[in-house]
Amino acid sequence: MPEPDPVIVEALRRMGLVRAQTPPPMTPLEGGVSSDIWRVDLPAGPVCVKRALPRLKVAAVWEAPVERNRYEWKWMREAGRIVPSSVPPLVAHDVEAGCFAMGFLDPAAHPLWKAQLRDGIADETTARAVGERLAAIHRGTAGRADVQARFSTDDIFHAIRLEPYLVATAARHPDLAAPLEAVVSRTANTKHALVHGDVSPKNILIGPDGPIFLDAECAWYGDPAFDLAFCLNHLLLKCLWTPAATAAFLRSFDTLAETYLAGVEWEARAAIEERAAHLLPGLFLARVDGKSPVEYVTAEADRERVRRTARPLILKPPASLAGVREAWAEALTRPLQWSQSTRRRRETPHSGTLPTRDRA
Repeated sequence: MPEPDPVIVEALRRMGLVRAQTPPPMTPLEGGVSSDIWRVDLPAGPVCVKRALPRLKVAAVWEAPVERNRYEWKWMREAGRIVPSSVPPLVAHDVEAGCFAMGFLDPAAHPLWKAQLRDGIADETTARAVGERLAAIHRGTAGRADVQARFSTDDIFHAIRLEPYLVATAARHPDLAAPLEAVVSRTANTKHALVHGDVSPKNILIGPDGPIFLDAECAWYGDPAFDLAFCLNHLLLKCLWTPAATAAFLRSFDTLAETYLAGVEWEARAAIEERAAHLLPGLFLARVDGKSPVEYVTAEADRERVRRTARPLILKPPASLAGVREAWAEALTRPLQWSQSTRRRRETPHSGTLPTRDRA
């Protein structure tokens, strides 16, 4: 059994969850790259304690402000007011240690969406529910000056989303720098609703009462198109992880996109769809050439297929999400021909996208 983290133990005491001198049993949990996560077995039952790290556990240098933990707590409280069952039970928050405690959810009753997708289980009912809940949270915070004032986290969002994904990818592909920088600028300057920032299957539990969102460290009042594009991106990438379920992944893509867009009331549906369609190819390319490549896209042929699909779409963005989905569906059926320039790129070391522990 690992030694209890003394910082977490002191935080538990400040939160009033631990009074005895002997620390309660603590077990480190597997998580993403940005936080330490512990299961703590209290007399009243287990809780999950999360503390943000100043440097993310990836190969590339990726630092982020630890105060993002405070905004994650605030995002969960706000989302929980709008859709109560969309977040875990919230227990207590400790500002000094940059950590919070939430209810521990039994994995047997709350399977991870990512694990289901890995196994080829792509249920359109789940995709529909994710789209509905995401749209409801955006709708419930759209145009609210009070929420915007509490989530003025532009610097954090740039540090852990725009820079490592889109800016880093532009550095790897100089000929795409102008369109990617334009997407970064438009995203950064669009302020419509409260954004989660990491709507990924690794951060969504499928509970008895519907999807539960975790890991809102990127919480920001800004462009809700980012959440939509970020989630849809994973459904495209999963076609490379579990190819036999490709058709089901693409149907889930369509279902999630349509359900979400049907819930848009704060602006014209065509406007947010266009922004999401412009973001999506950049995020797609970023997962092979940014600072946080997905761990399951390991074959160079698969990475090259992503590049060959994303690059033309970045240079000439489609107006609809269907345009991105159709380009990817077609690319998956086409044999990949290696060009001389591709061979050169394969032989050139790339310092920015070494394999990481990201569990995207």
